[in-house]
Amino acid sequence: MNQKKPTITEHLAFLSVQHSVYLAELFQTLVSARENGKSACMDLTVQYRGSIDHQAIFLIKKYTKIIVQFRVAEEFLLTKNIHFETWMNTDKIRKQISKQNCNPNLSTLIQDLRHGMKKVTVEAEVLETPKPSIVQTRYGNSARVTNALIADETGKIKLCLWNEQANFITIGDTIQIKNASVCAFKGERQLRLGKTGTINILQSQTARTKQQPETIAKNTIYA
Repeated sequence: MNQKKPTITEHLAFLSVQHSVYLAELFQTLVSARENGKSACMDLTVQYRGSIDHQAIFLIKKYTKIIVQFRVAEEFLLTKNIHFETWMNTDKIRKQISKQNCNPNLSTLIQDLRHGMKKVTVEAEVLETPKPSIVQTRYGNSARVTNALIADETGKIKLCLWNEQANFITIGDTIQIKNASVCAFKGERQLRLGKTGTINILQSQTARTKQQPETIAKNTIYA
C-alpha cells in the first residue's frame, strides 16, 4: 500500500522542526525566493528554480548540503493571514517534536522553542512581571493570571502564570522552568506549566537568603 504523500503544510512543518526555524519565517523565505530568486532562513538557503504548471520549484540547502527540492503551488504562496500553529498541531508533527525533545533535563534555548513542544526545561531571566488580571475560568470560578516576560541570550518568550505563581517571581530573578509546554496564543509563542510544570528560582534579585532553590508547582490547570 502506498503511503499518503505529505501535504505542503506538513512538509514545511517538518522542515521547521528538523532545522529549528520558525515556520512563519520559512514560509516567508519561500515567498521571498520566488520574488528574488534566492533567500535565506537561519542556516537554510532557499533557491527558486522556476515554475511548471503553476507550481514553483524550490531547492533548499543547509550550507552546501542539499536538503530537499519540492514544488509549491503559486497560488499557495499568495496566502495571507496564515495561522501557522495549526500546521504544527498534528500527530505527525508532535511525534517529530517529541523525538527531538527526548531529554527533559536538557535546557532548551528560547530561540529553539516550537509550538507543540512538551516537557521542556528552560533557564531564563525574568524581565517583566505585569500586574495579574482577574479572569473567569471555564470552571466558573475566578483566578489571577499574568504573562511574565522571560529571556535568555537567544530570545524572549511569555510565561503564563496563575494565582500564587503570579507573585512568585520578580524582575531580575534567574529561574529554571521544568515540564513546561509551548503553545501559541494569538499567534505568539507562550510557555505554560500545566499540571506538572515547576518553577525553580536559581538566583533571586531580592535580599532573601536561600539555602536551596525555591520550587512552586501548578496543581490545578485553568487553561
